Amino acid sequence: MKYDVAVIGLGGMGSAILAQSAHHGASAIGIEQYQRAHDLGSSHGRSRMFRKSYFEAPDYVPLLHRASELWRELEQETGTKLLEPTGVLTVGEETSKIVAGTKRAAQAHDLPLLSLGRREMQTRYPSLKLLPDEIALFEEDAGVLNPEEAVCAHLDWAGAQGAEMRFGINMTRWHKTDFGFEIALSDGTVTTARTLILALGPWFKETLEALGVPIRIQRNVQVWFEPLGDAYTGQNFPSFLLDRRGLPAPLYGFPDFGYGVKAAFHGLGQDTTAGEIDRAIDQKRDLEPLRLSMEDWMPGAAHRFRHASACMYTFTPDEHFVIDRHPSHPNLILCGGFSGHGFKFAPVIGEIVAELAVHGGTRHEVDFLGLGRFLNSHG
Repeated sequence: MKYDVAVIGLGGMGSAILAQSAHHGASAIGIEQYQRAHDLGSSHGRSRMFRKSYFEAPDYVPLLHRASELWRELEQETGTKLLEPTGVLTVGEETSKIVAGTKRAAQAHDLPLLSLGRREMQTRYPSLKLLPDEIALFEEDAGVLNPEEAVCAHLDWAGAQGAEMRFGINMTRWHKTDFGFEIALSDGTVTTARTLILALGPWFKETLEALGVPIRIQRNVQVWFEPLGDAYTGQNFPSFLLDRRGLPAPLYGFPDFGYGVKAAFHGLGQDTTAGEIDRAIDQKRDLEPLRLSMEDWMPGAAHRFRHASACMYTFTPDEHFVIDRHPSHPNLILCGGFSGHGFKFAPVIGEIVAELAVHGGTRHEVDFLGLGRFLNSHG
């Protein structure tokens, strides 16, 4: 059968692209090498932060406004609660990358951002340890997404709109045809599509490096702790970002929604590959530095270890996403390199890529995410 769109990879981004492609009227098929909502890539772990005061770059803020709308629409379409409002507390010295970037994005887009004085911090969060040179910012219009539920919701919506899905099957190769692309699969079948979309997560490395764009895959460990008391429950405590001098990397985390306080270092871990990642958790390497950092910031939050898992960050050279057409094949769309901060954008990225595939262009301003920023520098 011939399809308008074939999406390879059905994680956070691919599931959204498939759903949006079907929503835009395309006949679509999605191919996933593992099972539905698997935990072997970058779209698992029960929680992902959603925030609009985006320290990474103000250019992302319009996309986040649209993503917020689309998350709510997906909740309505599927009857699934996905985005839990908690607010996000950002703490660090005023000149730190995260604090300065958060304020810059809020100012550029007139976003509400509350500055909390030390007295107010003591009243709201008496257990926290704020250092003398640190300030606190609170974004009320922020919260937590459940990645596994979000992937399933997008897949359910895609299926309800007629998209086909195949799990446990690899794409072994593709080649250009007069119609579009012929896609060979590991079960011996062949699928044909007018537009091919690669949303491969950490498996994106080979594709981009073939274009001269270096990609770094990093092992990143997320840990859940059982806290003492109820100061850090979802009803009492926000998600947080801590950019503190002396930490091995910025610390981020989520309140206890019934399965422990979750915490991780942002962008700290060993370089690896999707096929070679070490999924074993080591006490000295993975747990103890995080536990000590948590104790210095949130006493009692990391009282007892509960669970940990490894995931992967897929870093581009500038740590911004890639959403673009292949330079040699206009109907091949590349979507990846989300650098540890992409999941919150999934529905709007789905919309962008579906518009590119179905309508030939997108309403969204995404030139800053194009391949040209890398390819031009190579001459």
